[in-house]
Amino acid sequence: MVHVALIMHQALSVSEVSTYLRELLESHPLLGDLWVQGEVSEFKRYAASGHCYFSLKDGEALLRGVMWKSHAARLAALPRPGDVVLAHGYLSIYPQRGDLQLYADTVLPAGVGLLYAQFEELKARLEAEGLFSLERKRPLPTLPRRIGIVTGRQSAALQDMLAILARRCPLVEVVVVPCQVQGDRAPDSIVEALYRVYEAEVDLVLLARGGGSIEDLWAFNDEAVARAVFASPVPIVTGVGHETDTTIVDFVADMRAPTPSAAAELATPELADLAALVAEARARLDSAATSALATRRALVNEAARSVALRAPLRQIGRDRQQIDDLLRRIERAFSRDAELRRVALSGLGARLATLSPQATLARGYAVVRRATDGVVLTSPTQARPGTRLQITLRDGTLDAEAAAPAPEERR
Repeated sequence: MVHVALIMHQALSVSEVSTYLRELLESHPLLGDLWVQGEVSEFKRYAASGHCYFSLKDGEALLRGVMWKSHAARLAALPRPGDVVLAHGYLSIYPQRGDLQLYADTVLPAGVGLLYAQFEELKARLEAEGLFSLERKRPLPTLPRRIGIVTGRQSAALQDMLAILARRCPLVEVVVVPCQVQGDRAPDSIVEALYRVYEAEVDLVLLARGGGSIEDLWAFNDEAVARAVFASPVPIVTGVGHETDTTIVDFVADMRAPTPSAAAELATPELADLAALVAEARARLDSAATSALATRRALVNEAARSVALRAPLRQIGRDRQQIDDLLRRIERAFSRDAELRRVALSGLGARLATLSPQATLARGYAVVRRATDGVVLTSPTQARPGTRLQITLRDGTLDAEAAAPAPEERR
């Protein structure tokens, strides 16, 4: 921001003056967030950009305004020249022309009243941010163990909720965090109580208040309270006012109940409902157990049959039979081999018998040896006349003496 001292001691450029005024206006607590009522004139929406430009007049005064396309798209209907409206936004300077302008984010008919206009403006803004998104709504726990209650101390709404919780689900633990639910300090008190109950590690939160006028319930239309509800780590149920009352927190909460008593009923199951759930769960468990036992019994029987087929005694019996078969095959192989060897040996015996000396002697041959040294004689020259001889015949041996060689031999 341009320092005030500069204004006192030196000349400023037009841009510096414009910037100073713009920052001054936008930082002002009233002018930076205000509602303006006036009659619309010169309203025009540009097709290319979608932005809207208009003027608000009141008697002799006129205030120019602009609404960007994103804000105009949230309006149910665009205002027309001559309409008296309530416009919300902030004041600033348009530097190019030096015009004072209202930068509006919502425009509502003036007949709805200022509180309703503020309600609609906040609702549209939070909805655009996604605080009302259905995708983020969480289901309530079937059987909460701890329920937190944020409401007025000693209020009728608190007593009604406690009585209903005790009747419907006496085992549930209740954590009560009291707060102011009406007046200027109520929004801060509600926000503080909400964050305290979040720290208590509850499974569910009930935010409630009894009926009243729109002014009485206005704390539940506060932006800070809405954002505190949005920050809840567990499901939250609102029960604010009567069935016809709707507040901003109802749109943010995971579930809205028409009254505090209805919120307590939504938060807990009836004992009879619990008994029915237990019976249903028992029936499902019995059915599952029966089915599981039948399946496992079938598996055991199948395993028993498999074991019987692969029993050691049966396997030993089969192995014994296989051994007997092998032994019989070995015996047959040995018998065939012995027979073949016997036949071969017989043939060799016959050949040896044919070639033996005895067979030769049987055919009339004789073996002549010198008696002195046993040398077999193959020639008459090996024995001189008078040499003692042994002549082996088929049936015995003769002693003889060598005579002179025959004449042919001498020649």
